[in-house]
Amino acid sequence: MYQTLRRKTYELLAPELGGDLGYYVDWGIMLLIVMNIIAVMLQTVDTLSIRFATFFRWLELVSVIVFTVEYIGRVWACIDDPQYQGPITGRLRFAAKPLLIIDLLAIAPFYLARLGFGLDLRFLRALRLVRILRLLKLARYSESMQAFGHVLRNKREDLILAFSANGLLLILASSMMYYVENPAQPEAFSSIPATLWWGVATLATVGYGDVYPITPLGKLLGALVAIIGIGLFGLPASILASGFIEEATGTRTCPHCGEQLDE
Repeated sequence: MYQTLRRKTYELLAPELGGDLGYYVDWGIMLLIVMNIIAVMLQTVDTLSIRFATFFRWLELVSVIVFTVEYIGRVWACIDDPQYQGPITGRLRFAAKPLLIIDLLAIAPFYLARLGFGLDLRFLRALRLVRILRLLKLARYSESMQAFGHVLRNKREDLILAFSANGLLLILASSMMYYVENPAQPEAFSSIPATLWWGVATLATVGYGDVYPITPLGKLLGALVAIIGIGLFGLPASILASGFIEEATGTRTCPHCGEQLDE
C-alpha cells in the first residue's frame, strides 16, 4: 500500500503521467501560482494592501500549504523514478535539481518570516519579494517554457559566443568614447565604468539621451557604434529564433558545422 501510494503520488505530480486528475492538479497549481504573482504585485499598492490584507494573508497561507505538500510529495515519491534510486541519496539528488530549489525558495520566505524573531523588517520584506520566484514554477507545467529551456541548452555555445562578442564591443566602444569625450564632459564621462551605461544604451539602440557625445569625433564614434550595435546586439535574438524553429520542426543542427543531424 505504501509503495502504491508513493507511485500514484509520483504519477499525479508528473504532468505527463497524471492522467485526467493530474491534468486538473497541474492547472490548479498553475492558477494558484498566477494568483500569487498578481497578489505580490498588488501588495505593493498601499491602498490595496490595506483594503485586502485579510484576503492576501489567507491566499498566502493556502498557497504555502499547497506548495509545501507538493514539494514534500515530489521529494517523497521521486525514488519511483529510476534516475533517483535510493531513499536518501536519490531524494537528495532530486532535491538539488534547479526546479526543486525554486520550489523550496518559493515557500521558504513564509517559514523564515514566522521564525524570524528579531530580524530586520527590511530583510523580511525582501524575503517576501522572493515569492516572485513562484512564477518560475510554471516552467514545470508549461511546454512552451520547457521548450525555451531546451533552446537555451541547445544554443548555449552560440549564445556564449554572441554575448562574448557583445561584451567585447561594449568595453571597446565605452573605452574609446571615454578618451574622446572625457576632456569635454568630465562629469558625464567620468570613467570607463560610468561610460558603460552610454555604451549599453547606444549598442542596444535604446537612446535614453541622458548621456551623449558633443564633440565631432564623439558623434562619429557614437554613430558607428549604434550602427554596429543594430546587428551585433540583435544576434542573440536571431540565435534564439533559429533554435525555436528547430525545436518546433524537430530538426537539429551541429553547433560546429551547421549541418542537419539525424534523429
